[in-house]
Amino acid sequence: MANKTFIVTGAYGGIGKAICKILAEDHNNKIILAGRNQIELNAAVEQIKTITNNKSIQGYVVDFSLKQSIENFALQLKDEPVHVLINNHATGPKKREVTKHGIEVQFATNVLGYVWMTNAFEDNLKKAAPGARIVNVASYWAGGLDINDLEFKRRPYTTDDAYRQAKQANRMLTLAYAEKFLPDGITVNACHPGDSNTKLSNSMGFGGHETPEKSAQTPVYLAISKEVAHITGKYFRDCRVQDDPFMKDRELIKKLYETCQNY
Repeated sequence: MANKTFIVTGAYGGIGKAICKILAEDHNNKIILAGRNQIELNAAVEQIKTITNNKSIQGYVVDFSLKQSIENFALQLKDEPVHVLINNHATGPKKREVTKHGIEVQFATNVLGYVWMTNAFEDNLKKAAPGARIVNVASYWAGGLDINDLEFKRRPYTTDDAYRQAKQANRMLTLAYAEKFLPDGITVNACHPGDSNTKLSNSMGFGGHETPEKSAQTPVYLAISKEVAHITGKYFRDCRVQDDPFMKDRELIKKLYETCQNY
């Protein structure tokens, strides 16, 4: 894995920062941290540099609920090959909120944010292909997707329902992108990271029994392990492929993919 560039979104959160620390231990790896909060982002960059003594650590402020913010981020790195993109960011507002463009915030951030990141960095990934990878951090806590009400305009909104729907969507869209990028030699896999005590888990009323480092193991495995170099379109938990019922509904996956591309 010599001289490889990794982008990690949601990079100063518990699991995101743990992923970055582990990857940064290899000084051949350049780690690009992306997140919304400048102060927390800068602190994470400096902390990782200090702990790992890897100087190739950068931070970029990105609002993943806004397509323009993601596209501006990609423009700053337009000539750089990206070997691994780890979509890890997530949010969980207690009440239904909308972005300045009127999109429900969890759907915009947790679903469209993954889609926009993948689309925006497609050329960067192709520069590093074959062998480039996309890792979508999803969850076993998934389900309840309503293709006709993705933004909870008709259903009652709860943090939990919106999050579960988003994680189902992440897993479904992983297969759509895996098939899209198959000719390019770019693998796309999803995973449940683990159950650590994070700001996001607390916002949904959960604690967590694992350390962030433990929760980071499966995303890191998908990012760098030779064992999964040629595996794509799968859902992993504890570094093992799991059966995913959401990836079996081809018609719904196609409809979801097309709907997301129209935002």
